[in-house]
Amino acid sequence: MIEVNNLCKSFTRQVKDKSGKKKKFITKKEEFLAVDNVSFSVEEGKIIGILGPNGAGKTTLLRMLGGILTPTSGHIQINEFDYEKDKNAAKKEIGYLSGNTKLYNRLSPRELLTTFGTLYDMTKEEIEKSIENIIEIMDMKSFIDNKIENLSTGQTQRTSIARCLVHNPKIYIFDEPTLGLDVISSKSIIDFMKSERDKGKTVLYSTHYMEEAETLCDKIYMMHKGEFIAEGTCEELKDTYNTNSLRDIFISLASERGQLYED
Repeated sequence: MIEVNNLCKSFTRQVKDKSGKKKKFITKKEEFLAVDNVSFSVEEGKIIGILGPNGAGKTTLLRMLGGILTPTSGHIQINEFDYEKDKNAAKKEIGYLSGNTKLYNRLSPRELLTTFGTLYDMTKEEIEKSIENIIEIMDMKSFIDNKIENLSTGQTQRTSIARCLVHNPKIYIFDEPTLGLDVISSKSIIDFMKSERDKGKTVLYSTHYMEEAETLCDKIYMMHKGEFIAEGTCEELKDTYNTNSLRDIFISLASERGQLYED
């Protein structure tokens, strides 16, 4: 279970502004909210999609939930663990994957999984048992001891997923996991998310592929300029806005709020 209340994250950025009689451009700093007062909850055994374009705040939100970024304000609870009090324990409940996750190319998948198992305070016996289980689940027997730098794209992607599996987390947080992948590699991730949901696990993932989310998500949150602008099941959203296209819903709602994409 994930519980998020009034979550905010502000950053400082440089902007150009006209100033003086000659209207020269000067550079100044300003604060902006990448995530603006977001609240929601995620139940067990559900796949929840965070949809929106680049710059919407999806990655910032998921990095806070994954314990990578510290919120400016707000509250996060992962199962029974409060991030402010038990952050390390909360992070052990999570498997985090992003589309640009980098692996250690000189290691084999087995060595990589052993390293991460150690980081999660697993015993040698627990790590070995987990790796054997993952080899079967992810069909990695043929390349488990090859160097990662020699793996195919699909094999590398399965290794990335395996890294999230090693400590048997209850929650998965995936940030644009299918971005830039071919159809076969994307399917392996989608099938994995479905199978983990069927085991009662929670999956929270971001994407700007609206059509992918339509067939995968139990509930959808549409995000724009750091805020949720719509939420519901795919069917609820289509009924509410009288359309068969999530893309059309998002474009219409975002346009009502002004600029559709960040500069």
